[in-house]
Amino acid sequence: MFDLIIMAVVAYVLYRVFKNYVAYKIYSSEAFKNFSVSHDAIAKSDLGLFVALVAKVAKADGRVDALEAELISMMFDDISKVFPEPTKTRQILKDIFNTEKQRSDNTEQIALAFAQSLRRKKAQQIQFMTFLIQLAFVDGEVSEGEDAVLQTIAEALAFDSKLYHEIFDRFESMMQNVEPKASIEDAYALLGVSANDDMNTIKNVYRKLVRKYHPDIIASQGKSEAYMEEATAKTQELNQAYEMIKKARN
Repeated sequence: MFDLIIMAVVAYVLYRVFKNYVAYKIYSSEAFKNFSVSHDAIAKSDLGLFVALVAKVAKADGRVDALEAELISMMFDDISKVFPEPTKTRQILKDIFNTEKQRSDNTEQIALAFAQSLRRKKAQQIQFMTFLIQLAFVDGEVSEGEDAVLQTIAEALAFDSKLYHEIFDRFESMMQNVEPKASIEDAYALLGVSANDDMNTIKNVYRKLVRKYHPDIIASQGKSEAYMEEATAKTQELNQAYEMIKKARN
């Protein structure tokens, strides 16, 4: 149970980091309004290269688990929104991910191309690297395979070693402080569902609530840190409740 709750919280935090710092702050529809949407163009862009690296990290431990898949799906939704043809863009991003998750022989090549694309964008390097480090934690711990992929990417970026370990250690510490709470009855009550509801109904309610309480960077402009923290805490509670219900029904 504890591991499932940690995984749920991690998935949300990863999504929040990407949504807040990558999809909206760095990129916008205005920046891509004249972009020609094609597989080749997106694959060679820094976003396309990043999605390829996400695939490498996600599959480094041998499989892409359900929480990783959910997070990455949300990520595709957010990235595609800033392009002129969102539906087409999302499918291309999905295709890139599915192709690259099957390969392990070109990680360094893609990482070097990514580094070249971001060579004068240190802030973006940090934000992208942070996301990849956190993605590796989604299943509760970083495997040897994930660590090796992360190191390959960090070396290609010439990423500061001290900063890398600071980010890694900070996230590891956060996970250690996560504590499970609430009974199964409390979980149903928090989501506003019944023990008689089927899982599809519960899943749909959960997703709507996450979207409602998620501290979207657009809607949160001008809001205080307290507002962001409250929204974050609420979403963590929703994740805990949902995972508890799933576990009880298995």
